[in-house]
Amino acid sequence: MTRRPGNHLSSGTGLVLLGGLTLCLWGLAAPAWGAAAAGAAPPVAAGATPWWVWSLVLLGFSFLVGILSLLGGMGGGTLFVSIIGGFLPFHLDFVRCASLLVALCGALSAGPGLLRYGMGDLRLSLPAALMTSSGAVFGALVGLKLSAQTVQTALGLTILGIVFIMVRAKRLEYPEVRAADPLSILLGISGVYLDRATEEEVPWQVHRTPLSLLLFLLIGIMAGVFGIGAGWANVAVLNLIMGAPLKVAVGTSKLIVALTDTAAAWIYLHSGAVLLVVVIPSIIGMMLGSWAGVYVLVRIAPVRLRYIVIALLLFAGLRSLLKGLGIWN
Repeated sequence: MTRRPGNHLSSGTGLVLLGGLTLCLWGLAAPAWGAAAAGAAPPVAAGATPWWVWSLVLLGFSFLVGILSLLGGMGGGTLFVSIIGGFLPFHLDFVRCASLLVALCGALSAGPGLLRYGMGDLRLSLPAALMTSSGAVFGALVGLKLSAQTVQTALGLTILGIVFIMVRAKRLEYPEVRAADPLSILLGISGVYLDRATEEEVPWQVHRTPLSLLLFLLIGIMAGVFGIGAGWANVAVLNLIMGAPLKVAVGTSKLIVALTDTAAAWIYLHSGAVLLVVVIPSIIGMMLGSWAGVYVLVRIAPVRLRYIVIALLLFAGLRSLLKGLGIWN
């Protein structure tokens, strides 16, 4: 497999990933009852179902989300917020906080494998992550002040808009970039990866880098407001705007999510929106699913990957929109 020097998982990168995971797990120790002092709604609706049943449901569901979200280049938060917030009796503030931590741990788990197989690119991810992380802090502050119905409706409309763009796009698997722009050349953003599904070496480069960085700033704001990693939007910009191959866009999106969610998660943690019965089983399931998803992504054909991404986004977008409008509660 051809790989650009310096794009593999170095010891320094490993320490960053390990440090991020340590900070995330340390944050789980924040007292869940802090939400009461902040005036948050009760964490879970009253019912006769034992708490451990919900934990087992979350563990199994998070494992599936870990696999599917990796194939879609998402952090997992989009599916997590849409379905957990829609079907299980937890308040949306706690679900959004858990979603950020889940997406963060899933991205950290998948990162080494994506770098090892050449599908995640550090030079491409770091400038984008700088912009998304900056926007995520502002977005999280705004998101905590919005009603759950407003967040669900806006999230659904945004996702469906992305689906429309991806359906109409041509050459989604291998976009044609005639010439790299000066900024991407200066940053050294290019490479070659081996597509194991087709046994073909795919060289790639990107363009429209300045415009894309502004879009990543907006994506970070959305990530903070909705409590998601916004990987679906990262994939759209990386693939449709910058011209990165779909597999590179999916893998790099996961790396961006790790940094974006770190910035947004601390705002929710500081507000006391942590419910351990939701967070812990969800993180364990997501990490296991992300490890399994890397090996599926390596072997799946790019054209099939496109259909998976579109199908996942369509379902999540419709679910959020109908939930926000009070049609499908």
